[in-house]
Amino acid sequence: MAGRSGRTVRDLRRGNRTVVLQRLYFDGPMSRFELAQATGLSGGSISNVVAELVEDGLVEEAGTVESDGGRPRILLRVAPASGHMIGVDVGETRVRVELFDLTLTELGRTERPLEHQGYDVEVIVGHIRDGIAEVLADTDFTPEQLLGVGIGVPGVVARTPGQGAVVHGQTIGWDAVPLESLLRTTCELPDSVPFFIDNGARTLGLAEMWFGAGRGARDAVVVLFGSGVGACLVTEEVEHGRSVEWGHLTVRVGGRRCRCGARGCLEAYVGAGALLDRWREAGGCPPEGAGEETALTAMLTAAYPAEGVTADAVALAVLEETAEYVGAGLSDLINLFQPERILIGGWAGLQLGARFLPAVRRHAASYALRHPAERVSVDLGRLGTDAVTVGAAILPLADFFARGGRRAEPVSGGLPPAWRTALEERTAH
Repeated sequence: MAGRSGRTVRDLRRGNRTVVLQRLYFDGPMSRFELAQATGLSGGSISNVVAELVEDGLVEEAGTVESDGGRPRILLRVAPASGHMIGVDVGETRVRVELFDLTLTELGRTERPLEHQGYDVEVIVGHIRDGIAEVLADTDFTPEQLLGVGIGVPGVVARTPGQGAVVHGQTIGWDAVPLESLLRTTCELPDSVPFFIDNGARTLGLAEMWFGAGRGARDAVVVLFGSGVGACLVTEEVEHGRSVEWGHLTVRVGGRRCRCGARGCLEAYVGAGALLDRWREAGGCPPEGAGEETALTAMLTAAYPAEGVTADAVALAVLEETAEYVGAGLSDLINLFQPERILIGGWAGLQLGARFLPAVRRHAASYALRHPAERVSVDLGRLGTDAVTVGAAILPLADFFARGGRRAEPVSGGLPPAWRTALEERTAH
């Protein structure tokens, strides 16, 4: 039955379960009394919700704490083994697959290098399939118990009724790749296990906002800086973030050719691949046959050598110019979105690191409008190179919480009768 607000009894119960689960997840262990104070729910509601969650195996006791003049209070926490997620990072140099418990403790991982295979769709799908099978091989639970598989990919992800998530990855040569349906037919997982596929910048943003340098911020932009560049915008209106193709802002009309085919994109100047190309074109000497990560390390070592060694002037000049391009690109984000924080992650962003950051901050402030520039902080992310994978695993976890700790219903061949839906709403529990 729906009230004046349009919310049913089921909606209210689900909302209460979500609030309690999230509070215990981020701030637990907590007592029932503390939960009531923190959530604003009545003591009776807390008791009912906690009883349900304990019965479902989602919440467990975690010791006691003395109270003032009364009996010790029982502490509660989210049960780590009550759910599992898989996170996948389809990166520039490898496909990483990790298995997590409900508290995002890593239980297993595997990596498959891409080497010279590029982004061949069959290769990527095979790496994901084999990686999932490998991390599940030594577990003591069945695949049916997975809350889902989250996958971070380059490109724009569109959701279609017939094929699920379809990836438009112009820079990697993917034209409307039906990745979800390919994985569904290839991976040996039950139909009850959902796939959650999104842009890698958004999964990075989720991870940093939940557990990293973004915690506590009302609005932020999280930048993924690798072979290419992207960003995730998080605001009060977009709580779980929205990916934005920041790397394809035009910074120079008629400039360098970008991987997307256009000219003058930011990515054509600051993406790791473009940065190394510019060093080579200026007379630098990246290690022959080295991958991007190794070559970027060599460039940084040349530009910022050990004490007593002369710096490579060419490498230093290219990096200084790159810092200005990055700062100018960040100024666009500052002017457009006026965030409280900007966080830089991704393997290249973390390699460039703290030494690169002061120049980036200086250029961002010089190009941005004064007022929004004065209120924003620009820092590195805290979660390292695993952040995209962790964020990918958060996708099914966030969906699970939004459902009040209930698993998604498997998609059936048809819709249930209207009378059954109405009856379920009336008798929701």
